[in-house]
Amino acid sequence: QVQLVELGGGSVQAGGSLRLSCGASGFTLSRHWMGWFRQAPGKEREGVASVFTDGGGVPYYADSVKGRFTISQDNAKNTPSLQLNSLKPEDTAMYYCAADARPPSRFTVGRQFSPEQYNYWGQGTQVTVSS
Repeated sequence: QVQLVELGGGSVQAGGSLRLSCGASGFTLSRHWMGWFRQAPGKEREGVASVFTDGGGVPYYADSVKGRFTISQDNAKNTPSLQLNSLKPEDTAMYYCAADARPPSRFTVGRQFSPEQYNYWGQGTQVTVSS
């Protein structure tokens, strides 16, 4: 059974940093697409970062986080992570990691931030940024 568990959320002041990690079991993340999404109250879920986990995949970032967030992976530990720097109050949201366990050819490059591209999701971790 595939499970994704996010760790590392919390509360910080604006300008602070957090590091989120995504533990995976029942599934090897190497050579699959994975992404980080977030959802604020009353808003739709939005993609913030995505990468193909082959060790050399080019990361994709939403414009709202580009230059501040960094997606990385530790295939040996099966734990992708998301470094959040220069946090802003508008970054406050529940953050989710997601993975596409299908063959990579099924993934549509260019739609990395479409939630329907991912078939496994964690339960989320809360990030709260105060001004």
